[in-house]
Amino acid sequence: MAEKEVVLCGASCYTKKFYLNPDFETLPPLVKDELKITCVMYTEEVSGTIQMIFEPDGHLRIETSAEENDLLYDEIGSVLEIKKMQQEKLELFEALETYYKVMFLGEAL
Repeated sequence: MAEKEVVLCGASCYTKKFYLNPDFETLPPLVKDELKITCVMYTEEVSGTIQMIFEPDGHLRIETSAEENDLLYDEIGSVLEIKKMQQEKLELFEALETYYKVMFLGEAL
């Protein structure tokens, strides 16, 4: 079992960049596109940065942050947007967790 967290992807409104961990390049193009759209839309709506991180047990966690002087960052809006995202993307996130557990942690289905 993995002993550390693994970043799946992330985006930043400050650098206007999206990052996908090269270890996940084998994901289907539609999944990669969905992750990119989800992360970039978050940063455009709320500001700040977002990361999707696999915990050592395979659970997918969403982490957000903002620079101290970011006056556009909406902390309450961030929480609401993440909750909305988790509801709307539930199937995608569950499938990603299963993929990670099988492909990276060696768990059986």
